[in-house]
Amino acid sequence: MKILKCDLLLIVIAVTVVVLMAPPTISAAKVGVTYSTPDFSSGSVEASPKRIVAKIVSMEIEAVRLVDPNPEMIRAFASTKISLFLSVPNPLVPMLASDRLQAFEWVKLHVLPFHNRTKISMISVGDDVVSSSWPDAPPPLFLLRAIRNVRRSLVHLGIHKVSVSTTFSFLSIIPSAFPPSLARFRNPNGDVIIKPILEFLEKTKSSFLVNLYPYNIDSSIHKGFAFFEDPFSYVDDSSIIQVRYGNLFDVMVDAVVRSLAVMGHENLPVVVGETGWPSWSSNSSEVYATPKCSQRFLNALVDHLRAGKGTPLRKEGVSEQKDMGSSRLSSQKMNITFFLDDIPEMEKKFIQLNYLVIVCMLFLAVISTVAILTCPSNIVSAWRGTPAKRERKQKKQY
Repeated sequence: MKILKCDLLLIVIAVTVVVLMAPPTISAAKVGVTYSTPDFSSGSVEASPKRIVAKIVSMEIEAVRLVDPNPEMIRAFASTKISLFLSVPNPLVPMLASDRLQAFEWVKLHVLPFHNRTKISMISVGDDVVSSSWPDAPPPLFLLRAIRNVRRSLVHLGIHKVSVSTTFSFLSIIPSAFPPSLARFRNPNGDVIIKPILEFLEKTKSSFLVNLYPYNIDSSIHKGFAFFEDPFSYVDDSSIIQVRYGNLFDVMVDAVVRSLAVMGHENLPVVVGETGWPSWSSNSSEVYATPKCSQRFLNALVDHLRAGKGTPLRKEGVSEQKDMGSSRLSSQKMNITFFLDDIPEMEKKFIQLNYLVIVCMLFLAVISTVAILTCPSNIVSAWRGTPAKRERKQKKQY
């Protein structure tokens, strides 16, 4: 099922296991945006990077993801407190894998000149490279080489605070979300591609990035479950302890968490790179692909995440977790960042509003000018005073 347009909400969920039996800690929610260069041929108004950044700062946004980063845009974020998440475009990934010098040049161009004054926190080498390959193409073994080359370039330049990873698509790597306790990464990519990358991420203390789209899961699932509505729920009774889920998003997140645990990386931070709901579709049978449903999903998702409850496998406080046949008590904390993909349209409306104000001011100026030119006698009379006033004034003079 192809989605032609989707209102995206990018959520970064960094889940870290802390000291055993420690009290739970939940950080305040952060709100950010995903910015991609708009297609000016479609009518969008071009705005300078400084103006875009000024608008983001005025909205008190704390994090921004740049889908197609360019030096001018990155430079505009200097001396701000905004955290940047950079993405390497997919066409460049094979090149960075085959030529370490190319990776060095990319880092030298996009990171080195700015990292001292700009908060660049993460780099994703490619976005869903696995499913972007040709259907019959072999697994993209070059992906890990590209990630390593970018990481080595950062270290060579003395930059150690920027983590490097890549973004996967849920449907490309996990066959089914139900039940989440039995979820596994899809092979051969699971063993050939994902497992070596997980070892790299664990070693470098980076995060596992994945895109989740509940809309793309089985259409037979009641939409109330996808929209976080009561009383819809699902009970996973495939494990020793039954787990109840109140929404589809948490099911998908825990399917990823469980798949990581099977690979021996249950403590690896999970970053949900993108999620959302389509606002329209060319297929008339997709009746839920509407702006109303999209807004409904995003509002419910933000409310759910701001509540700070986590998921059954990543909830606050002490929980019992069954991993690889061993029982483990652990406490988690969650750091959540939300990225809303609306900056280009927002900036366009902002500029159009400025134009409208200017046009109104010019219109009023024209009306005033016409009034002055067509009624000169009234204006002169008002300035000199009425005849009665002039007569009294003349008598006073004598």
